[in-house]
Amino acid sequence: MIKVKTIYFQFACDELTKITTDKLRGFFADQFREYSLLHHHLDGNKYLYKAPLIQYKIIDSKPLVIGINEGADVLQEIYREIDYLKIGTSTYAITEKVITLRTDYFGITDKNISYSFITPWLALNEENYDRYIRAGTWVKRQELLQRILIGNIISLSKALGYTVSESIKANIIKLKEVNTKLKDTPMLGFYGTFKVNFEIPDYWGIGKSVSRGFGTIKTCNLS
Repeated sequence: MIKVKTIYFQFACDELTKITTDKLRGFFADQFREYSLLHHHLDGNKYLYKAPLIQYKIIDSKPLVIGINEGADVLQEIYREIDYLKIGTSTYAITEKVITLRTDYFGITDKNISYSFITPWLALNEENYDRYIRAGTWVKRQELLQRILIGNIISLSKALGYTVSESIKANIIKLKEVNTKLKDTPMLGFYGTFKVNFEIPDYWGIGKSVSRGFGTIKTCNLS
């Protein structure tokens, strides 16, 4: 188990009726180009190949930006400068800002913790999508998705410099397929619940495209 520094930056705007995570991410990228962690692009159209330490989300119709470790340091530097949100040609005044700095825990634990996906989990790439379709039965699909889920947690652990010293045991309780889009490309996502012997802070994302708000989890109570 390790300690991680996390900042949760949530705000509200007048008359903001609809916003996507891509537009939210684009605003921060345009306003603060000097911080590569905000947009993952370097000079010369190169891409920063590093796990996203800043994640953009829409939770309960409100924008939420999460910074982890170095990402939290960036949010601490810039949040006071954000007084408006520009989406397309429209500018919205920010009427409320809430920033919460927390020390969270991340890592293997001796208890099973229940989580729910509150935004679609993008578990499947092209290769394992075919395997998922061919699996046919729910039992086989569940086994595949549980292996993918464990792989997602291991990948996140590596990005944070955390060595997983024991076996991760994941049990998907319930999943529902949902059609979604990533950069206007149709994708198959999942809502649902699972249990795992691993502690992950609320509102972090796991899986593909977590910087765009996918795969956001939250602890829950399962009977």
